[in-house]
Amino acid sequence: MIEQNFEPIIASDGIALELLRKEFPKLRAFELPSYNITYAKKANSFKIKLLKDFPHLLKTIKREKKVIENLIETQAISAIISDNRFGVRNRAIPSVFITHQLRVLSGSTTWLSSKLHQKIISKFDECWIPDYAGAKNLSGNLGHVEIFTSSIKYLGPITRFRKLKIDTKYNLLILLSGPEPQRTYIEEKMLGELKHYKGNVLFVKGKIENEQHKEHIDNVVIYNFMTSNQLETAINESDIILSRSGYTTIMDLAKLEKKAFFIPTPGQYEQEYLAKKLHTEGIAPYSRQDDFNIKMLSEIQNYSGFKSEEQQLNYTKLFRLFESK
Repeated sequence: MIEQNFEPIIASDGIALELLRKEFPKLRAFELPSYNITYAKKANSFKIKLLKDFPHLLKTIKREKKVIENLIETQAISAIISDNRFGVRNRAIPSVFITHQLRVLSGSTTWLSSKLHQKIISKFDECWIPDYAGAKNLSGNLGHVEIFTSSIKYLGPITRFRKLKIDTKYNLLILLSGPEPQRTYIEEKMLGELKHYKGNVLFVKGKIENEQHKEHIDNVVIYNFMTSNQLETAINESDIILSRSGYTTIMDLAKLEKKAFFIPTPGQYEQEYLAKKLHTEGIAPYSRQDDFNIKMLSEIQNYSGFKSEEQQLNYTKLFRLFESK
């Protein structure tokens, strides 16, 4: 948006806000009410916890709307792009919802969660989906449904990274992310498994803190977090990637044409679906968190890895919506 001569204003909360402030220190940034979403300690408790959190979610959406109304008045905002934030919209200005989930997987209640999500999406002027429109895509059934009347635009996968021609430095990059307590669980498990791994390892914990920390333990280099530029280099110079099967990570790895091994967050239906999809398509293997051991990485040689499909996005045409009101 900066390259198209727009003036972006950041609004977020928690770790995401801290990361965005680090990446774009010159932009104005405001805090939004937090959804405070955490994962259950046990996978089979995931849906129950979401139901318990639902009243808080509704209150947060109402608070979001009030904050947005105030920001529009005080900051002269002329358009909104909401990254999966339900209350970040306003009828007075063009409002876009960006998501890869037209279908929200929730087990036996997928039909209900999908309808509710689609109803929210329909309140926005447009819905932008970061994926390919055709049968060959990354999100599968999540981002492609047969009957949905809202204005949808497929942007192609979005990533901040570029493929670089640099020498391989690490045999393995472990890239962690996501809410607690599951992020800590997998961190502890990986540190234990790495005692049996002989190659060079870069371990990025995904803990956004005030200061970046780096340490060496035998053949492992450990960071609490990395900036975009650092992470771009790290992925490019790593042979294989071990990570959660989150959609943002998948888009990044697809652009960089990497080989990967995925461990879905327990109870997270979307990540489980994406990991199984990529396994079925012969792109990348996966394992349940409790079942994983470091020897499983040898399975990667039987998979193709990601291949990038170039798609040029016409940003001038895409942003024309913001000149319509």
